[in-house]
Amino acid sequence: MAESNRLSRELDTREKVERPKKWSPPQLLPEPNPEPGYGFRWIRLSTLGAADAINISSKLREGWEPVKASDHPEVQLMGGQSLRFPDSIEIGGLLLCKTPIEFTEQRDAYYRDQANTQMASVDNNFMRENDPRMPLFKERSSKVTFGKGF
Repeated sequence: MAESNRLSRELDTREKVERPKKWSPPQLLPEPNPEPGYGFRWIRLSTLGAADAINISSKLREGWEPVKASDHPEVQLMGGQSLRFPDSIEIGGLLLCKTPIEFTEQRDAYYRDQANTQMASVDNNFMRENDPRMPLFKERSSKVTFGKGF
């Protein structure tokens, strides 16, 4: 029988070439696998065991819909079933919901316009107090200067 230069199977193990494992802190709320065209958000159902019906009803009217646990089995194992929303994912009083990205973009534009309108109102009120002898400036930029070292 011819001798071979091969190593014994007992000496060839994967454990010797395996990378060392690294500990990482656990996630409190798992991220679902992304769906094209949808954004996800955890919405509060209750705080300290007391139901928050106003919050969840306003979010449902805003266009958020509960995510089905059957659609995201990667999150289902970590969460429990909601009694109020069957076949959904609830963790610690938070319900996983989704909405089309167009809705979130429209909501962001609405609140951006609200903020711009409020800033314009504040500027108009501020500049109404303006006196030519002592003009007011509405400077919105900040500068970083360094001292001269007196």
